[in-house]
Amino acid sequence: MSGRGEVPDGTFPGDPSTPPAVLATPWFVPTTVRSVVYRGGMTRPNPRAVYDRYVTRISDQSAQLVAALDGADADAAAPVPGCPGWTLAHLLRHVGGTHSWAETIVRTRAAEPVPDHEVNDVTPGADDDITTLTARLTRSTARLVETLREAGPDATVWTPAPGGTPLFWARRMTYETVVHRFDAAAAVGGTYTLDPGVALDGLDEWLEFSTLPQAYESQAAHRALLGPGRGVHFHATDAPEGTGEWFIDLSGAPITVSHAHKKAGTAVRGPLTDLLLLLYERRSPTTADGIEVSGDGALFTAWLRGAGHWLRR
Repeated sequence: MSGRGEVPDGTFPGDPSTPPAVLATPWFVPTTVRSVVYRGGMTRPNPRAVYDRYVTRISDQSAQLVAALDGADADAAAPVPGCPGWTLAHLLRHVGGTHSWAETIVRTRAAEPVPDHEVNDVTPGADDDITTLTARLTRSTARLVETLREAGPDATVWTPAPGGTPLFWARRMTYETVVHRFDAAAAVGGTYTLDPGVALDGLDEWLEFSTLPQAYESQAAHRALLGPGRGVHFHATDAPEGTGEWFIDLSGAPITVSHAHKKAGTAVRGPLTDLLLLLYERRSPTTADGIEVSGDGALFTAWLRGAGHWLRR
């Protein structure tokens, strides 16, 4: 999902007997609905409202993706910079297929992995054109959105990582679409903007995935990142006050992530959207791409590559 020309088979790698990291707060619960102390008597967000917001975002992001291509006289054979080896035809088949795959899982209340041929088999057809492909994506998105709304956030369904409810799929498909909208815009030389709140939650989701041993290529790759005093500090320079900082503790297992300002051997700074695209390898850790990395750059590179393995399968 959200890969760079390679997509997962629906499971995380590694020894299936290895339990997921134990977190102080389950990684799959969005920050917006976690148990926190609210100031001034603020009301805790309604989980259903948060879920509905994700579902709406899937629809909105997909519509923006289609609009970016419809208004650009796009060619289905145009290469996609963020997904080496892919054209827009590959990309649109993948996004539509991924929406269809998730829809099937939720609609059937799948209790085990569902074949993901629609996700992986993205070879363009001889008659592929942008109009046909975007229409197919629009239909797939509409079915997914309808199914998610009917299911609600609490049904029991299979998920490839901890979660087990449609909330997992609503959040995951939001950022699947967010990132691939960027890919589509880049392929046609278009502009790309993202709401800061969406980027903030997208960073949360990716970083929470990075704590799971199953997200890495192997147990050895996971252990290789660990060491006394190791950590990565992220700072989003345009985040609202009191948000936009993360500390990834690599000092030992389990890896944890917290919203905290802590001294780390590696520090990464940049705008929210650029940081999100960096994690998905659509930006490079350079000032030219709006990113500043200080300290142990080699550790950052190794961590990013290791923690992002689940995206490249």
